[in-house]
Formats: sequence, C-alpha cells, structure tokens
Amino acid sequence: MDFESSTRSVDYQDLLRRFMDECVYPSEQLYHDQMRESGDPHFHPPVLETLKAEARSRGLWNLFHPHPEWGPGLTNLEYAPLAEIMGRSPIGSEACNCSAPDTGNMEVLTLFGTEAHKEKWLRPLLDGTIRSAFAMTEPHVASSDATNIELSMERHRDEYVLNGRKWFASNAMHKNCRVLIVMGKTDVLAPVHRQQSMMVVPIDAPGVTVVRNLPVFGYHDREGHAEITFEDVRVPACDVLSGEGDGFAISQARLGPGRIHHCMRAVGMAERALELMCERATSRVTFGRELAANANIQDWIADARIQLEMARLLTLKAAWLMDTVGNKRARMEIAAIKVAAPRIALEIVDRAIQVHGAAGVTEDFPLAAAYAHLRTLRLADGPDEVHMRTIARHELRPYQVQPAVI
Repeated sequence: MDFESSTRSVDYQDLLRRFMDECVYPSEQLYHDQMRESGDPHFHPPVLETLKAEARSRGLWNLFHPHPEWGPGLTNLEYAPLAEIMGRSPIGSEACNCSAPDTGNMEVLTLFGTEAHKEKWLRPLLDGTIRSAFAMTEPHVASSDATNIELSMERHRDEYVLNGRKWFASNAMHKNCRVLIVMGKTDVLAPVHRQQSMMVVPIDAPGVTVVRNLPVFGYHDREGHAEITFEDVRVPACDVLSGEGDGFAISQARLGPGRIHHCMRAVGMAERALELMCERATSRVTFGRELAANANIQDWIADARIQLEMARLLTLKAAWLMDTVGNKRARMEIAAIKVAAPRIALEIVDRAIQVHGAAGVTEDFPLAAAYAHLRTLRLADGPDEVHMRTIARHELRPYQVQPAVI
C-alpha cells in the first residue's frame, strides 16, 4: 500500500491551504454576519460568490471530479487530503464547488445522464451557478434499506407519473437549488434490486411541493433538509437515468465516493477542533495553572491525535483501494471509515466543547454546529448499524458452512 501524495496532489494541497488561510478563514465572520443580518436561515451570503470566483481563478474548482473533462481528474487518494483541508471550514467545500450532495449528483449525471442532461443540468452545476438535491429518504419507511422506498413512478406512454413523499432532501432549501435526482419504484414485481429507478426532476416541476425544512438539533442549516411531496408529477421517459430498474445500482455507485468525501471532511473538522482545544487549553487558567497542565486535558489531546491518525490512515487506505481494485472490492473499508471517522470526530469535538466551557456551545465558536453536523453524519448515507452489518458479514463469511450441493 502506498499512501504517499502525488506531486500534483501536493501542489493542490499547497494552493488550497493558501486559499483557506488568505480567503476562507478570514471570511467566516463576514459569512455569519451576512446570515444574521438577512434574517433568513436559507439566505445565500454574497461572500460565498466572492470566494467561489477567487477559488476558480486559482484553479481550485471541481477538485472532486475524477474526469479530466470536468475537473483536474484526481484519483480518490489524491483528492482525499483536499477534502480534509476544505472540511476544516463550514464554507470551504462550497467555495470550491465541492459540496455534497452536488458532488455525488454531478458524478451520477456524468456517468448515467444523457447529453441533454449534461447540457441542461451538469454544466450549470459544474459552473457553480445552480445547486441540486438528492431525494431518496422517505418518512414512512426505514430508508436505511433503500429497497423499502415507496414513491411510485408509474409509466404512462412516454412519461412517468410520480406520487409520494421524501424528506431529508439535503440542499433543497438552497436558494440556487434547481434540480432533484429522485429515486422511486417503477416495478414492484421485479426482483427486489431492480424495482427502483432514478429520474431527473426540476424542483419547480408541477406537482413538486417543498413542504418544510427539517431543523437538525435546532439548526436550520442554510442548505436545508427538505420534506417534499410529489403529486402527479409528470416526468418524460427520457429523464430516467441509465434505464428503468437501474436506480439501486446507481445509488451504490453514487454513495461510495460520497462517503469517503464525508469522512475526509470530518477528519478536517476534527483537526480544527483539536487545534481550538489546544489553543483554549493553553490560554485559560483555572486554580492557578493552565488548563493544559491537567492530566485529563493532556490525555484528551493525546487521544485525539492518536484517533485522528487512525481515522485518516483508514480513509486513505479505502481511497487507495477504490483507485486500485474498485469500489466494490473496497466495500468493507468504505463501511469501516463511514463508522469510524464521524465517531472519532464527534468525540474530539465533544472534548473541545468541554475545554471551552459554556463558550463551546455558543455560536462564537464553530464547535456546536460541527457537533450537530457530525452527529447527523452517523445517519447520512446509511446509519452506523448498516455499515457494521456489512463489516460483520465480511468477517463471518469465511467461517460459515456452505450448504451441501446435492
């Protein structure tokens, strides 16, 4: 295994760190000021457009995209450290047009979209002029098993009619969201993994209603997590991605890279929390000495470093395997990082909050929002338990007796 960064990855890391230091971190307060002054939890702060223009001028644009036609063509291993750097700030990824769920949706449109889809939706997404959402999760079924989804997609000649309800469609409240990728059932009589299809649906299509935003731990995230109803929504048959019955396979292709991006951003978030913890511990005095002089604080800092290095190395291993043997054979490692990285990052952020005292749970520091995001990440793209099941099955397989062939 070789996790050494390539020359071009190192070059991008240097450029990206400089951009974060010179532009992103100094803009965080302005971002919060513009949000507060707007009074709209889903306001699109002008500072983001300034950052996007600057990132693009520096060549730090669509870094995630593996196809040279649309981005720099980096491998998963080359991109992973970049996702970590951007993940240190809540506005880092959007500044570089590398935000979820757009990254996954852009890859889906690249791999499975028609030329018309690419022209109408992919190009504006790559240009950062629109945003998108992914509508799979439903309120009335256990969506951790994607075969449970119930939204119906009935064929009527040259179009499909969609009826059902989705929720936690992240990004659907974003002011620039224009298109949804929707997963539903086209044939309930087909084999269980061939019943689902995915379609491209404009968010303003007749019959599509954004019912409400779903707060997460009391936070109305700017991009939102929307509940959406579909009532007799008519979708041309040409807007089916790949083909009828391919929805489940597309979802698996989409979620693999997305999970590794989430995990590296979580590592970056945890790194920043560790820095804040160290700064606070060495600048505050209690009972006549620095907080950092207490053994328990030192243990927390040491544990954080150990755990962060483990999470990073496991994520880099998964990225290397995805590049060398493919997503399917890297399935166990992808599942492992999806459990480990958010758990570890969450614990580090929690301890950083503790060191900050009451200040840690306020908006004066990014820790409380980071905690809410990371706790949610233990559910996004499949809850921990689903990934643990994948890992356990992988471990048990060699020990299970195969039925005799008669």
